[in-house]
Amino acid sequence: MSKKNQHIVKHKDGWAVKGAGNEKATKVVSTQKKAIEIGTQIAKNQNSELLIHGKNGRIRERNTYSGNDPFPPKG
Repeated sequence: MSKKNQHIVKHKDGWAVKGAGNEKATKVVSTQKKAIEIGTQIAKNQNSELLIHGKNGRIRERNTYSGNDPFPPKG
């Protein structure tokens, strides 16, 4: 499987998980929370990023699962 960032975006049927550059959604679910759970698993499996878009389409949160986080927590 290729490494693609995963996007959580508004969809006419709820919320979609889409791989970067993909026309079709990987999965469409009724809630953003469920889409985030699915997208997180895919991003972890692919060592990529999860980008969560708000209802307005703008990115509101970004999580890196590549192991190359430039700001790892201290401690």
